Amino acid sequence: MGDYAGKTAVVTGAASGIGLALAERFVEEQMHVVLADIEEQALNAAVTKLQERQGRVIGVLTNTMVQESVQNLADRAISEFGNVHVLCNNAGVASTGGAGKKIWQVPAADWDWVMGVNFYGVLYGLQAFLPHMIDHGESGNVVNTASLAGLMPGGGTYGVSKHGVLALTETLYNDLVDMDANICASVLCPGFVDTNIVEAERNRPAELAVEKKGVDATTAAIAKGLLAQGKAPAEIADTVFNAMQAGQLYILPHPAWDDFVRSRVDHVLARQGPAHLDMEEMLRRRSAGEQF
Repeated sequence: MGDYAGKTAVVTGAASGIGLALAERFVEEQMHVVLADIEEQALNAAVTKLQERQGRVIGVLTNTMVQESVQNLADRAISEFGNVHVLCNNAGVASTGGAGKKIWQVPAADWDWVMGVNFYGVLYGLQAFLPHMIDHGESGNVVNTASLAGLMPGGGTYGVSKHGVLALTETLYNDLVDMDANICASVLCPGFVDTNIVEAERNRPAELAVEKKGVDATTAAIAKGLLAQGKAPAEIADTVFNAMQAGQLYILPHPAWDDFVRSRVDHVLARQGPAHLDMEEMLRRRSAGEQF
């Protein structure tokens, strides 16, 4: 798609982090933007912020775990702005419910929440918007937010969900090519980004609460520190927009991880155990200026 001005974009998880940065980037391109999020107060603040920048935007309170809620988002977007051209299935969560547990010990409620938001939220977005986007025939883009965790071994419930998003997007890409649709599918796989995803537990549904010891203070501080020193959401949004224009399937904003992704494939082909991240090497390279 060439000129995005006057087109419509829908972004889930748009009240903060990468989602808000994407919405801001689309407003800069003079697009109509529909912001979706589960946090009403933060969503309203984000909408007000973009309206003050003369953006033509609306906010739709959305629970991406619920298919009917995502369908309502599609209905509201189409009713307000007509044809939707860009869909960013970006909402995501990271759970601490599995902290200290083996994978088979993780509570079912934890799987339901993480897979519900991270995987099924993306699937529901495709089911709600793709028929409309294909039928109206105009060019468009779908960007699904996965993570570098989707290209690496391990990662618990989060990693499993992001592997699913990666495979789902690859399948979507092939399906759109096979039917010669005028839509490009992309999967965003960022590394560390300065967001508040480590505080995602604030949005866990009460019915999916689990007993947990939680993450110890040192681990939590390290995680927050790594994210705080990561790339700015606005830089990720610029990378995404450029990739959309170029029609790229894989969006990898952190080249510093390329060697590790490559080593993962090497381990697979060598029929070995999974590759392991050398944290000391990563921190050394980070101190030298590389952004992970």
